Amino acid sequence: MLAQITLPIVGVDFPNKSGPARRFGIELLEPGDAVELRPEPKNPYDEHAVAVFSSTDVQLGYLPANRAPYVGQQIRRGSAKAIFQGRSERGLYVRIAFDGDEPALPPAREELGEPDWHPDPVWDEGESDYGAIDD
Repeated sequence: MLAQITLPIVGVDFPNKSGPARRFGIELLEPGDAVELRPEPKNPYDEHAVAVFSSTDVQLGYLPANRAPYVGQQIRRGSAKAIFQGRSERGLYVRIAFDGDEPALPPAREELGEPDWHPDPVWDEGESDYGAIDD
């Protein structure tokens, strides 16, 4: 079983039935803020849908459909908690912990150190014989 996962939230550009817009709610969040996962078994589009709400009760969007059945099952068992992880161009990401664990933010990219790969050097034409055919 997964200990913790990070998932993007979908549907952030759809309007809420009432209250503030979803993107406005996202802008008010700070990494580590608690978010609530609410299964929607009567959702007309997907009986496994799981909505994501801020602590101020603003709907932010939904879990992706391919992950919602598993996470919904864990919610019904009482073993899933979530926090806001961060923003992206498309909306936001949440961090979900299972089995009674508390969700924790993963290390920031700059804390991970130097990558273990290096890009190929850039070659100017005429300065390299890469790909040259010997006559």
